[in-house]
Amino acid sequence: MPYNILVINPGSTSDDIGYYRANETVFEVRIDYSPKDLQPFEDKNVTEMAPLKERMILSHLKDHNVDLKEIDAVVGRGGLIKPVRGGAYYVNDAVLRDLKQGLQGMHPSNLGGILAHDIAVKAGCPSLISDAVVVDELCPLARYTGLPDLPRVSIFHALNQRRVAFLTAEKLGKKYEDCRFVVLHGGGGVSVGAHINGRVADVNNGLDGEGPMTPQRTGTLPTGALVRLCYSGTFTFPEMYLKIKGRGGMYAYTGTHNMKELSAFIDTGEKPADSHIFCARAQAKEARDALIYQFAKYIGYMAAAAEGGLDGIILTGGLMFDGYISKTLQKKVSWMGPVFVYPGSDEKAALREAAARALDNPSAINEYK
Repeated sequence: MPYNILVINPGSTSDDIGYYRANETVFEVRIDYSPKDLQPFEDKNVTEMAPLKERMILSHLKDHNVDLKEIDAVVGRGGLIKPVRGGAYYVNDAVLRDLKQGLQGMHPSNLGGILAHDIAVKAGCPSLISDAVVVDELCPLARYTGLPDLPRVSIFHALNQRRVAFLTAEKLGKKYEDCRFVVLHGGGGVSVGAHINGRVADVNNGLDGEGPMTPQRTGTLPTGALVRLCYSGTFTFPEMYLKIKGRGGMYAYTGTHNMKELSAFIDTGEKPADSHIFCARAQAKEARDALIYQFAKYIGYMAAAAEGGLDGIILTGGLMFDGYISKTLQKKVSWMGPVFVYPGSDEKAALREAAARALDNPSAINEYK
């Protein structure tokens, strides 16, 4: 059944907003905020920006002649609440409390649920969040690391991973809950998940650097060597953390995390005038091949966790726009199962589709406690 859905995906300096009437796009807009707009909030909790952002969203609805009473649901990007299972959640008092208090940290995504709730109250419709990065469906065995003090944590691109898994299941004429996929989301961060019968039973912590290296994160490192480096006295804690997340991975090997720029250099040998690439062309190519090698290796790791029998291997995220990365990776992993590629990450579409599924089956909407 078609629905009228308002989608809110807030960021630090801009918001992605979309309104969809039935199956038609009424508008999609990126609302950018100037330094002057943001200056009053520099030393404040990010959630204090909610009134400003709400006014901007309501203004766009008014400009497009959207009557608030026609809206069937408002869905916002999920923020840093406590770990939850995947799916849609009503924005209730408990969600609002944990978003406003920053239960697991303050992040612009915390505003997604807050804005959805406040506008939904005016519209007289449900407010939802769906598939926050803190989705945690790890099976008990996946939490083991070898040290009880350091259990594995699930933080990953849940919104996009689950969306492309649903799309692939639909292509196969199956339900997501009946499929077994390995999904790799490749962007600035990389997460690889084993989707087993409707549950992401294993996935690397895509935020903190576990898993394969990325354009700017190290991925999993040799433990003993890492401990010695941390205690060498050479680096402070902030410096060491920046090496792992921000200045690791391809940045550390080549001088850039811009894979489009790096691939152009590999293809032509030409560097932009403002380029920070410091390596030779051959070294840049080898580093890119190592990135793909690690992606393939981690897909194999997750295929083993799923015990094989895969319905598909799904490649998504911004890195899949790079033809060399996408095609080379497909060649390396296609022996494990059919490969499906969805370049990029359409978060507004993911939220809209999640809200539509929830409205189709209200009994499946979760209650956060």
